[in-house]
Amino acid sequence: MSATSRPRPRARHRGVFPVVPTTFTESGELDLDSQRRCVDFMIDAGSNGLSILANFSEQFVLSDDEREVLTRAILEHVAGRVPVIVTTTHFGTRVCAQRSRRAQDQGAAMVMTMPPYHGATIRASEEKIHEFYARLSDAIDIPIMIQDAPVSGTTLGAPFLAKLAREVEHVAYFKIETAGAASKLRELIRLGGDAVEGPWDGEEAITLLPDLDAGATGSMTGGGYPDGIRRIVDPYLAGRREEAVLAYERWLPLINYENRQCGLLAAKVLMKEGGVIACDAPRHPFPAMHPAVRAGLLETARRLDPMVLRWGR
Repeated sequence: MSATSRPRPRARHRGVFPVVPTTFTESGELDLDSQRRCVDFMIDAGSNGLSILANFSEQFVLSDDEREVLTRAILEHVAGRVPVIVTTTHFGTRVCAQRSRRAQDQGAAMVMTMPPYHGATIRASEEKIHEFYARLSDAIDIPIMIQDAPVSGTTLGAPFLAKLAREVEHVAYFKIETAGAASKLRELIRLGGDAVEGPWDGEEAITLLPDLDAGATGSMTGGGYPDGIRRIVDPYLAGRREEAVLAYERWLPLINYENRQCGLLAAKVLMKEGGVIACDAPRHPFPAMHPAVRAGLLETARRLDPMVLRWGR
């Protein structure tokens, strides 16, 4: 077994935890029937766990009341079949802590937050970010995943992330989505040691293979084809790197199409095509997918025969 394919010690949570899209009706209301079917499909397709209310869930178009409705409805429907990560990002420390505590009380296995930010210019210093996560940790008893993503506009260096892992009790997981993710994961693992329980990949798995080589033990992708991502992650974590490489090469065109052409609408379009959900529309003012892009996505997916295209048929 090569050094790059040696599994890390088993963490509480590892594997494929895709983001659950939020389903709406054509008029923009929550569609909880489709939401439950979406969750059932994603579990049937092999998700090791689920992530809800993330950016790919269109969390930025949801009201606070709708967040509560979705959290409760999804966690009740999952009913412990798989662990669920609830995104609780908010600029306000108190609000984020309150959201996180409610998520824990409703059954969340972990919370995920970005560092505090607002708009294009309002940021917090490293000192305040450290206080933010320390106070969040004091409010809950479950792991915290820090989402290190460009959308926050906040630079989180590997030394600072490792410091948070060592000094803040429940900070143990890191979803790295910045440029050079593999190098950052490798440095985070080196500096954080055992305090970094879960170094994870994100960004639709576009850099999954180099991130696994760097030591990633989990991946948070889009929700359309967890069965395909499992075919990469499972053999890799079991030490069968060449099998994982071949699977990555096979699924990479679809991963690339989602990441570079479709974004958060890819999962919805695939689910609508496969009869999982009733409507693939986003909520205004987010634009709908162009018909030509939709056709390209479906053409690419059909070559792979993912479960999503036949689950509801």
